[in-house]
Amino acid sequence: MNSIYNLDTLQELKEYLEKQDQKLLREELINEFLKFAEYKNVSDWNNAVKICESLAIVGWGKHEPLQAVKGMFFNGNPETCFINKFREPRFVDAIWSKRKDGFTMEKGRTSYFESPMLSEKKTILNEYNIQEDIQDLTLANQRNWIPKNPILITRTISNCYENSKSVIESIDKELQPELDLKMKPEKYGTAINQIIFSCSYSFYDNNSCKTNYIIADESLKLKQKDFYPELLKIFSKQEIESHGYFLRNRYEYGNFNSQKGKIVNEINFEKELSDLSYIKQKQAIAEHILVSLNATIEKLKKKKISYDFESMQNDFLEILTKWKSS
Repeated sequence: MNSIYNLDTLQELKEYLEKQDQKLLREELINEFLKFAEYKNVSDWNNAVKICESLAIVGWGKHEPLQAVKGMFFNGNPETCFINKFREPRFVDAIWSKRKDGFTMEKGRTSYFESPMLSEKKTILNEYNIQEDIQDLTLANQRNWIPKNPILITRTISNCYENSKSVIESIDKELQPELDLKMKPEKYGTAINQIIFSCSYSFYDNNSCKTNYIIADESLKLKQKDFYPELLKIFSKQEIESHGYFLRNRYEYGNFNSQKGKIVNEINFEKELSDLSYIKQKQAIAEHILVSLNATIEKLKKKKISYDFESMQNDFLEILTKWKSS
């Protein structure tokens, strides 16, 4: 095991692991992971990350694959956790405090989540027992990823018009779970981790809290700095403030981060979406997500990425078509 911890790059790790007896190695890695799944300090966490990277290469066998994720809590402090392919937490989920001499896990903000690997130990929310253990080390983040549905549909904020609430909830409660369950990531390849569609919907909460998107002519190819001057060509300043108008492109495409296998796209929806029937809204949202996905795939293909985009696209279309028709 010490050899694994001393290897810096994923390529070095992969080359080393491929030379070992895979069955015996996997068993050793699982046992080693269970030693650090209940990490107590930065060093423990970093060891767990290296084990998860190794298991992502050799496979988790009969065990539930997990990914070690370092994120950010709402206050800006680091958060670390293990998640499965459905983004469900397992084992220790910790918020970290930055002290003068390094990082330590926060009491009262560290939880433990039940796992099939240790089903006898139950979930403990927030009050998982820890001791202050400050270490001046950098918290690691897993550099490869487990196979999981690559399509994630999110919303920028929760606000929307009342007539759109049930449609948007259907994305969260029906479409996304179907994608997580029925997409076949093992078939597509490992180059893509996530293609995220961040949807922003027009809304009116009250006279001082409202946003109504005006969708720009795509041929204008507007940048952020252009939106307000162009909007003033359509509406007066008083109309803009009164109605909460914001000019936006329908689609914004992010850059592909090959290190994280991730790309984030934005889709903006005007107020008129909420004037449509339930089914028509589903169809409109589905159409725009599909346009954004198709454009993204063409963009990624130009990068010569080794990935079965056709299979992924077909599987997604089948699930999306059923959802928008129900």
